[in-house]
Amino acid sequence: MTVDNTVHQGQPILTAGAPLDQAKAVMVMVHGRGASARDILSLSAEFARDDVAYIAPQAYGNTWYPQSFLMPLGDNEPYLTSALQAVGDVVQQVETAGIPAEKIIILGFSQGACLSTEFAARNAKRYGGVVALSGGLIGAEDTPRDYAGSLEDTPVFLGCSDVDFHIPLQRVHDSKTWLEALGGDVTERIYPQMGHTINEDELEFVRDLVKQVAEK
Repeated sequence: MTVDNTVHQGQPILTAGAPLDQAKAVMVMVHGRGASARDILSLSAEFARDDVAYIAPQAYGNTWYPQSFLMPLGDNEPYLTSALQAVGDVVQQVETAGIPAEKIIILGFSQGACLSTEFAARNAKRYGGVVALSGGLIGAEDTPRDYAGSLEDTPVFLGCSDVDFHIPLQRVHDSKTWLEALGGDVTERIYPQMGHTINEDELEFVRDLVKQVAEK
């Protein structure tokens, strides 16, 4: 079957927390490969704030792109372009509702973390935050990183195991370098011998970030 570059458009978008017109901040939550919007949205309970809107787009077939994020960009097309647009559509929806980018946190896990960082790099401006839980920027080692714009000191969090089977440690380090070059205020935390999962230290960082963005 031929799939065009709108494969993820028209998929469900799930929400939790405050309505947009009452939200003091918004978190766009991007699920991982084989997971769902409902799965990542359940993480919102960890942040315990009823003044934040949580919005999670759903990938077609529960996968944003078919190959490893370390493959050449073209190997993941047209899915990757559609996936980036799906995140962009949600961000645009939030901004259209009158909530500025500096009140938007983009958070993803695994494949969703890769997509979140790549979206922020390609659409650089001052966000409330970018959180990559077990992920990094997309593309092969020789992918040009000539991103435009500036993250303008956006807080960026990169958390990952040092032995993650899916995410090479060097890619996390390189992503930190590239995102700092874009003007991001990057915090990298590497957890020895952790599995491909989310830990309490990461959640605590995000809780503090959500608090800062919602209350400033």
